[in-house]
Formats: sequence, structure tokens, C-alpha cells
Amino acid sequence: MSDKKDVLVVEDNDFVRMQISKFLQTGGYTAIEANNAPDGLKLLQENENTIGCMLVDVRMEPMDGFGFLNKVQAENLNIPSILVTGDDNPDILSKGSSLGVLSVLMKPVNKDRLLKMVDRAIQIAGRVS
Repeated sequence: MSDKKDVLVVEDNDFVRMQISKFLQTGGYTAIEANNAPDGLKLLQENENTIGCMLVDVRMEPMDGFGFLNKVQAENLNIPSILVTGDDNPDILSKGSSLGVLSVLMKPVNKDRLLKMVDRAIQIAGRVS
């Protein structure tokens, strides 16, 4: 196994989730995929020791990205996260910063930007743990 940690991808759009996972694999990461927040929470509990960061879609059903991050915070899991969104709302980062959000990645996802954000998040996670 690589010394790089796994990345939890919680995204309800199949195409976007597969694209992000492919980008992560080319960067040497292992993507753990969930197509909704409840499945993401289950996978997080099962893999919390290997997950270095999370990529979380803002708009999902039945629970949105902020609801997911609230649950993660309630479990005292200190895992850096990156929000993924198509919304051009400047308040998203400020709303998410108290929930462990380091940055916001706009859709369509740019591979180089994604990998830089994940590298940074995992470096931060390494300093915290």
C-alpha cells in the first residue's frame, strides 16, 4: 500500500464521482466512493484510520454535505474536508470552515487543482494526527 492515505469521495452524481476517483488514482491516491451521505458515514466509520481527507458534494439527498460534515464533527472525527460544488456562493467556505472544510472545489473539477487541494489536506491531516 502507498504511504498516501485514502480519500473518501461523497458525491451523488455518478459521473462526477467516477471522474474525481480517476483523478485521485492518477495522483497515487485510493478513492473510497459513496454516492450519498449515509453511505459516506458508514464508509468513514469502517475506514477512519486510513482516510486522510474527504471530498464532499454540497448538494445531495437525503442529507446534504453540511449535514454530513455535522455528523462527522459530532463523532469527533478530525478529518480535513474539501467541498465540491457547482454553486457560485461565496458563503460556502465560511459556512463550512467550522466543520473542517479547508477549501471549495468548483465543478467541473480540474484535475491539477483537485490533486493540489488533496495533497495540502493530507499534509495538514498528518500534522494534526
